[in-house]
Amino acid sequence: MHAVISLNSISISFSGIDLFKDISLVINERDRIGLVGKNGVGKSTLLKIILGFQEPDGGSVVIPDGRKIGYLPQEMVFEGTQTIWTETQKAFKELNDLKKREEEIQKELVERTDYESDSYQHIIDELGNIHIRLDVIDDGKGEQKAEQILLGLGFKRQEFDRKITEFSGGWQMRVELAKLILQAPDLLLLDEPTNHLDIDSIMWLEDFFSEYPGAIMMISHDRMFLDNITNRTVEIVKGRIYDYGVSYSKYLTIRQDRIEQQKAAFENQQRYINQQERFIERFKAKASKAKQAQSKMKQLDKLDRVQIDETDKSSIQFKFPKAPRSGDVAVKARGSSKAYDKKQIFSDVDFDIFRGERVAFVGRNGMGKSTMIKMIVGDESGEGELNTGHNVEVGYYAQIQEKTLNPDDTVEMVIENEATGDNAKIHRVRALLGAFLFGPEDYNKKVKVLSGGEKSRLALAKLLLRECNLLILDEPTNHLDMSAKEVLKKALIEYNGSLIVVSHDREFLQGLTDRTFEFKDGNVKEHIGTIDDFLSGYQIRSFREFEKAGEQVKQEKKEAAKKVEADSTGLSNKVKRDKEKELKQLKANLRSIEKKIEQQESDIAALEQKMSDPSEMQKPENKSLFHDHADMQRKLDEYMLRWEKAGAEIDVLTEMLAT
Repeated sequence: MHAVISLNSISISFSGIDLFKDISLVINERDRIGLVGKNGVGKSTLLKIILGFQEPDGGSVVIPDGRKIGYLPQEMVFEGTQTIWTETQKAFKELNDLKKREEEIQKELVERTDYESDSYQHIIDELGNIHIRLDVIDDGKGEQKAEQILLGLGFKRQEFDRKITEFSGGWQMRVELAKLILQAPDLLLLDEPTNHLDIDSIMWLEDFFSEYPGAIMMISHDRMFLDNITNRTVEIVKGRIYDYGVSYSKYLTIRQDRIEQQKAAFENQQRYINQQERFIERFKAKASKAKQAQSKMKQLDKLDRVQIDETDKSSIQFKFPKAPRSGDVAVKARGSSKAYDKKQIFSDVDFDIFRGERVAFVGRNGMGKSTMIKMIVGDESGEGELNTGHNVEVGYYAQIQEKTLNPDDTVEMVIENEATGDNAKIHRVRALLGAFLFGPEDYNKKVKVLSGGEKSRLALAKLLLRECNLLILDEPTNHLDMSAKEVLKKALIEYNGSLIVVSHDREFLQGLTDRTFEFKDGNVKEHIGTIDDFLSGYQIRSFREFEKAGEQVKQEKKEAAKKVEADSTGLSNKVKRDKEKELKQLKANLRSIEKKIEQQESDIAALEQKMSDPSEMQKPENKSLFHDHADMQRKLDEYMLRWEKAGAEIDVLTEMLAT
């Protein structure tokens, strides 16, 4: 196996602090490398060093002649008036240039007669290299491939002739990814490639990369994506790299086992060293034992000391402020609709989100989840009624942080501009930044130079300065590392306000929400229960299966329309299966509601027991018990209404299936 690139003793520092210290790495053909580590350890910097965008302080990057590298950054800006198709065709620039040069050389060879000269041999070698490269990138199906790749990444054929600037940054990044794939570089460097992709596109990309002829190195916090693609994991920890020849999940297990073995070996060695040192100290002055003591000293000097791999245990630490009291209804929608030009996103949506409820918005990209959120916070307008309730204060975390952070502000300015009262004091500002892993060396960095993960952490820190009772988070985990996701989830579980969260990360949503709003085909359907309840109702194990199943159902409906005619006195087999599936989902919802009713009644009984004790009611901390009781009773009433509604729907479906 030949090396595509090798890094030799690379070192680089910023403000006197080592980011990398004497690291070496070889990337081979067909390698699938996941580059992992906490946000800010230098993953993106390492990619830029490989590309030559950034010079290391020491060491070298060796790229054999003819090797091509493709790079997808986290963020980029497109300008100009080119269409999706014309921009994609730029991928063939190398192909067209090579063919043009091939023609030039062939014409020159016809005219030349100096067959023995060095220059003639040089041009023959150049032509040979051109043919090798053309064999890789040219199969005569360029336009067909371009179409397949654009469709695979989620574009529709009718969108190919639209200007690229009409699309959001995430869709523009898909065009750049399509161009990279078409160029077929020997090494693809991908910085968070899934952040702007929907699940169908991610699954298509996984299949495509399984057959990709070149090497791939990627930064990603999508554990499933890493597991489905990578065969090697390179971890960056405190300026060093650790190379594991396995996928991400296996790396976690091996790494932990390795550290445990190292700890055991280290402890055994320390016991041995202590024994030898006690012997040396005791007998070094005695003539009869001095020679033996001296021998043991030499043995210790030559001893290969066991080292324990360093682990970076730094992690953000925070809790959301206590939510101030709001009215009963946090968000109310009646006949809410949204369309862009002639495209209807959703229509006639009705729902209530009550104080303290925790709701997940799920569904395929483009179904309106982020649009609904923007309408709730007032960034978008639509038809119908969509309002927040009395005394509702919204804390909003946008999917793209450039919309909420001024790129020319420094890290410290972002917090200072948001802070009020005691929080505005410099020591409070810096303490908050420290909790989110921003040290003194970061205070004067401008937002525009921060990594995606750093921007996400800064936006979260900013969010803590507002006392809000409705948190709205749109894909909050996109740029967060694994440990930061866990900290955020813990803080959200402890948060006592209302919560709306958009996420494709099932692991993150587990145990976090108790209602699910499914955005699908212009409708928003409510499912009572946790995300696991929602998924189990569809007999699926993950969002990937859920969204893939959605496409399968659409196809089944089309086929059923052609092949199956409904019996005039009953239901077609296809409709019957759909109704049975719907009935199963409703019954799962009903069981979930019944559990909530049982728990709520138990909680109310415990509170009433406390309220019946005069001594308890005199305590200052119990002044809000009457409010708490009213809240709990209101929530119980809401559960009872949902229980009755679900029961009525079950009765209707059961009767329909029985006829």
